[in-house]
Amino acid sequence: DVHMHVRRRRALQDTVTAIRHRTTVAQAGALLFANGERHLRSHAVLATLYPEAALQATAPIAARCTFALTDLRYQYPSELVPEGENATSWLRALTEEGARWRWPGGAPARARKLIEHELALISELGYESYFLTVHDIVRFARSQGILCQGRGSAANSVVCFALGITEIDPERRSMLFERFISRERNEPPDIDVDFEHERREEVIQYIYRRYGRERAALAATVICYRGKSVVRDVARALGYGTDQVEQLGRVIGQWDGLDDLDGRLREHGFDPASAQVKRLVGLSRELLDAPRHLSQHVGGFVISEQPLHTLVPVENAAMPDRTIIQWDKDDLDTLGLLKVDCLALGMLTCVRKCLDLLRAHHGIDLTAATIPAEDAETYAMIQRADTVGVFQIESRAQMAMLPRLKPACFYDLVIEVAIVRPGPIQGGMVHPYLRRRQGLEPVDYPSTEVQAVLERTLGVPLFQEQVMEIAIVAAGYSAGEADQLRRSMAAWRRRGGLEPHRVRLMQGMAARGYPPAFAERLFEQIKGFGSYGFPESHAASFALITYVSCWLKCHHPAAFACALLNSLPMGFYAPSQIIADLRRHGVAVYPVDICSSALDSTLELPAPPPPETRTRRADGLPRDARAALGLRMGLREIRGLSADAARRIVAARNERGFDGVEDLCHRAGLDARARSLLARADALRGLAGNRHRAHWEIAGVEAQRPLFDALESTAESRVAIPPPTARERVLEDYALFGLTLGRHPLALLRDSLKERHCRGSREVRALPHGRRVRYAGLVTMRQRPATASGVTFVTLEDEHGMVNVVVWRDLAERQRRVLREAQLLEVEGCVETDGNVQHLIARKLGDLSELLGGLDTRSRDFR
Repeated sequence: DVHMHVRRRRALQDTVTAIRHRTTVAQAGALLFANGERHLRSHAVLATLYPEAALQATAPIAARCTFALTDLRYQYPSELVPEGENATSWLRALTEEGARWRWPGGAPARARKLIEHELALISELGYESYFLTVHDIVRFARSQGILCQGRGSAANSVVCFALGITEIDPERRSMLFERFISRERNEPPDIDVDFEHERREEVIQYIYRRYGRERAALAATVICYRGKSVVRDVARALGYGTDQVEQLGRVIGQWDGLDDLDGRLREHGFDPASAQVKRLVGLSRELLDAPRHLSQHVGGFVISEQPLHTLVPVENAAMPDRTIIQWDKDDLDTLGLLKVDCLALGMLTCVRKCLDLLRAHHGIDLTAATIPAEDAETYAMIQRADTVGVFQIESRAQMAMLPRLKPACFYDLVIEVAIVRPGPIQGGMVHPYLRRRQGLEPVDYPSTEVQAVLERTLGVPLFQEQVMEIAIVAAGYSAGEADQLRRSMAAWRRRGGLEPHRVRLMQGMAARGYPPAFAERLFEQIKGFGSYGFPESHAASFALITYVSCWLKCHHPAAFACALLNSLPMGFYAPSQIIADLRRHGVAVYPVDICSSALDSTLELPAPPPPETRTRRADGLPRDARAALGLRMGLREIRGLSADAARRIVAARNERGFDGVEDLCHRAGLDARARSLLARADALRGLAGNRHRAHWEIAGVEAQRPLFDALESTAESRVAIPPPTARERVLEDYALFGLTLGRHPLALLRDSLKERHCRGSREVRALPHGRRVRYAGLVTMRQRPATASGVTFVTLEDEHGMVNVVVWRDLAERQRRVLREAQLLEVEGCVETDGNVQHLIARKLGDLSELLGGLDTRSRDFR
C-alpha cells in the first residue's frame, strides 16, 4: 500500500487526495491518511521491521509472477471477408476493382509494380484485415454522403488509393511505402481518416453496431497537468476562494510555466513571500506534468476479433453510447493492437455545406473531386494572402509566407502547408528554400542520388520522407531502419535516442564520400523535425482540402462564408472576422431577423429596387436578378439562444407569418429568456421596430388563457419610444453577436483616438518601411507559436481592417498584463514591410479598454 516514494511527499499526497474528492485539505478529514508512513523503504529498514523469513518469502512469490504483456494475443476482425474468399484474396479483389476505377485505361506500370509490392508485404505481415476494416468504414461514410479523406502515412500507399481511402496518387510521387509499413518495424499500419466533424458520430456508431461494444472501443489519452490547470487545482485544494482561483488562472496563462512567478503574482495581488503562496507554488511545481485525468483519444478506434476486455481494461465513456479503453496510443503501438483513427475535420463539413448551397442556389453540381484544378484566379487570391477562413493557410504566419512563396500550382501548396511548421523553421530550412526559389541562392546537390530526393524542394529537405530517403541513399539505411530514424525524430525531445543515428549517419555518409558539413547540416535539420516535422503525404492530403476551400472562397465567397459560419467552431476566425472579410469583398450581409432568418445562416437575393428603376435583360429577366446573393445571418448567431427555441420559431413561421410579437411568443413557445435575447439582438425589428420598442412589446406579452382565446385582445395605444443610440446599438450587437453590421466601435471612438495620435489601419498600411507610428485596435487574436522563440503575434482590428502586431519576448514579459488582458490595445512601434507583407513591431503597449465602455469583445488566443 505504498503511495509515496519518500515521507516528505505527504503534503502532496494530501493535496492530490483533496483534488480527487473535490474538497479541500482542511475539510478532507478521514479521506487523508492518518500519517506519512505509506512510503518506500530500503532493504536495511525493512529488515528492522519484518522477520528474515518473511522477507525471503517475497522472492519466490515474485518469481511466480510470470505474466508479461507480450503474452496477449491480438487478432484482427474477420467478418468482412465474404464466403469463398480469404482476407488475402478479398483485399486483392477490392484493390483490383479500385485500380480499374482509378485508372480506367489501365494502371501505369509503376503503379502496378507498387500494388504488387504492397500486397505482398501486407500479406507477409498479415495486415489484410486491417485494410479491409478501414475500407469498410470509408465505404459506409460515402454511402451516407459523409465527406471523408485518408491522410498521413497512409497516403503513401497505392492500395489505399485504389481502395478509395486516400485521394493522393502515390504513383505520381516518390514516397516510401515503408513510411507506412515495414518488415523491420513489424507493427500495424496507422491510417488516419478525416470525416465531417458534425457527422463523425454517425461513423463512430456504425463501428459500434458493426463490431459490438464489447469488441470496439475508443483509445484513451492521458491529460497531464500544465501550469494553469495545476495552479487552479492546487489552489482549490488549499482552500483559496473562487475569485482568488480565477486571479491565479490569469497569473498562469495557457502559454506559461511556473518560472519567474514573483512579479506576476504581485501584479494580481498575491504576496510571493507568504507561507501560503510558497506552499501553493511548491506543490504546483511538484505536480506539474503529472497525469491529471484520463480522456478520450480524438478518434483512435481499437477493434478486435475477441472481446476487448480480455486484452485491456474497458470502461464506459462519459458520452452516451461510447466505450473507452484505459490505454493510450503508445500502449497500443507497443502491443500491436489495431487502431483506426476516425478523426473530425471541420473544413470537410464546411465544404459539404458549401457544395449543397451551390447546388440549391446556383444549380452547380460539384464534388470535391470535380472542382476545377489549377485555377489561376484561385492561386492569385492565395498569393495575395486573401485566405481568411480557408483550410491550413489561414493563420497569420501562413498569410505572411504566401506573398513570399507565391504558390502557383498544387505542389507549391503542398510545400506551403508543410513549411510554416516548427520542424522546418527550427531546422533552418525555410529561408534557404525561399532564397533558392527567388533565385537569390544557387541550388547544388552533393550527389545525383541526393538530387533525386531533394530536387523537388530545391535541395532543402522539407519532409520526413526526404530525410528517410537521404538516410537510405546517402548513409546506407534500409527502408525499415529509415523508419526507425523517423520514429526517433518524433520522440527525441521527450525521450532522446537520436545520438546513435548521428553516429550512424556520419559514418555512413563519410563512407560514401559525402562531406562532413553536409552530414552535420542534415543532422541539425533532423533535430528540427523533432519539433513537428511534416510528412509529405500528410501535407499533400491537406493541400487537397486547402485548394478546394480556396477555390470555393474565390469563386463563391458568399456560399463559402455561409457554410463556414454554419460549421463553427473551427479554424482561426470568429464570426465577426468572417463576416467583416465577406463585407470587404463586397458581399451584402443582412442581420438576424425573426421574419427571415433560419437556424443557420442562409443566402438570399437583395431586396429588389423599385419597379421604375428596373431594366430588363435580353432574355426578359429583370437585370437585378443577376445581383449577387447576400448572406442572411442565422438565429444560431445569437449568443445564448437555444437551438430548440430557434427551431420552434422557424417551424411556427413556416406554418404562417407572425401577426406580431405576442403571436410569435405564443406560437413558438418562447420563455422570458428567449424573448429578451431576441429583443436585445434586434431580431424583432420586422415585428416591433427597434430594440427599445421590442423590449416594450415583449414586456406586455401575457400567458395565454384558454377561456379567452377566441376573444380579440384590447388594442393598446402606441407609446412613443425613442430608438437606441448608436453606442447602445453597438454595445448590444457585440454582447449578442460579437460583431456589428452598423458602425464599427472604433469609428465611434475615432476622435478620442486621434487625440492620442493613434492612426487608423488604412493610414498604417500606407506608411513606408521603418516609419514609427502609434496605432490602436480591438484585439481579435493572440498567437504564440512554439516556433517563434517566445514572440507573440497579435491581430488588431478597426473600422478599416486589420493590423498584424509582433511583440518580442522581452516586451511581452515587461508588459505581460497589458498584452494578455487588453481589449483595446494601443501599440507604439515601427512599421516593417517585406514586399506585400506588413507588420507593426511593438515597442510599447497600452491598455485603452476603458474607452470601450463595457463593450463585450473577445479575442481568440492560440498557442
